[in-house]
Amino acid sequence: MTDRSRRRLLAASPALLLPHWAAAQTAAAQRPVTIVVPFPPGGGTDAFARPLFAALSKASGRQYLIDNRGGAGGNLGASLAAKAAPDGSNFFMGAVHHAIAPAMYPKLDYSLEGDFTPVTLVSSVPQVIVVNPQRVAARTLPQLLELLRSQPGKLNYGSAGNGTSHHLAGELFKLQTRTFITHIPYRGAGPALQDLLAGQVDLMFDGLGSSATHIKSGKLHAIAVAGQRRAPGFADIPTARESGLPDYLVSTWYALFAPKATPRDAVERFGGDVRRTIAGDELRATWTGLGAEPPDLQGEALGRFVAAEIRRWADVVKKSGAKLD
Repeated sequence: MTDRSRRRLLAASPALLLPHWAAAQTAAAQRPVTIVVPFPPGGGTDAFARPLFAALSKASGRQYLIDNRGGAGGNLGASLAAKAAPDGSNFFMGAVHHAIAPAMYPKLDYSLEGDFTPVTLVSSVPQVIVVNPQRVAARTLPQLLELLRSQPGKLNYGSAGNGTSHHLAGELFKLQTRTFITHIPYRGAGPALQDLLAGQVDLMFDGLGSSATHIKSGKLHAIAVAGQRRAPGFADIPTARESGLPDYLVSTWYALFAPKATPRDAVERFGGDVRRTIAGDELRATWTGLGAEPPDLQGEALGRFVAAEIRRWADVVKKSGAKLD
């Protein structure tokens, strides 16, 4: 058949294309979805990603696969996700760490604002100051400050890595309290938390989501949360404001992004599926148990929030003098 004959046949019979188009659409809708989580298993990002995508897989019958890519304070995974195919089957679960990164890493090979399309907020939790009760005797913020000031430099804190919210929360705390604590960076909150539990480090400025189960079990003691109010499900933990540090406010948020140029309908469909899943009975209790506020930002509004966070953390980095250790 000549090219001219083929064109005539297709022009005369567009219905011949419909089964093939429908099959292609069905195949695309059933293709597994990969979500890059830019930290090792066991951290705060994982604490929300795993139950969320397990529930979404169960509800939809479609596979949602988590790809943990830790390293460089979350920047390695972000870089990989930015270069993923924008076909609706690749997404990225970023966090507040990625709003801090531009001020800490002068040569990033990705841009959170330029290389991604914001999809939806997943959760927002306050940072919590947690200590290993076997290593640190303090049980309140005033007691911790007294200990730090009496023994400057003796205590250390672990973080998910240089430039992460754990790191900056610690530096902001030191700046506001005029204390000194040695920073020990890890390749993710999970490894840092394991060393805190094992007694290798003294304290952490952690996202409440990843410390929640250990606080409840008594393996860690929560000194204070860095929120405007006490966290859902953790009414017994005072805020830093109540404890005498009124301006210490740090939240850890987690949000989903798509590689730039991902079709708008795929972005909106995915975001809607995520929000409906979180609003369901199964995950509502899970989010409260992790001290999380329900998501309330998506699309362009989430993009504006991220831009404001980038500006805010750049100012904190400048004032605190935080550097890559």
